Amino acid sequence: MMHRTTIMLPDETKREAIRLAHYEGISLGQLIRKLLNIRIKQVQHSASNVSQDPFFADQNYFSGEAPSNLSVQHDDYLYGALE
Repeated sequence: MMHRTTIMLPDETKREAIRLAHYEGISLGQLIRKLLNIRIKQVQHSASNVSQDPFFADQNYFSGEAPSNLSVQHDDYLYGALE
C-alpha cells in the first residue's frame, strides 16, 4: 500500500532530481522512493554493525550513555584511575 506525501524541495534540488529521474528512465516519485529505500538500508546496516561491535557489547565497559569526557579520560574509564 502506498500513501501520498507532499514534500517541499528547493528549486535546484527538484530540477536535478527530475534530471536524474529522466536519466534513469523513472518518475520523480520512483526516484525518491528508490533513494529513500537505499538510505534506510544504509542506516539499518550501520545500526546493526554498532550493536555487534564487541566494545559496545561488553557490559563491563559500556552500559548506557557514555560520559561526555570519555574521549579524554578513556583510560580512567577502561582501566580505573591512573596513579
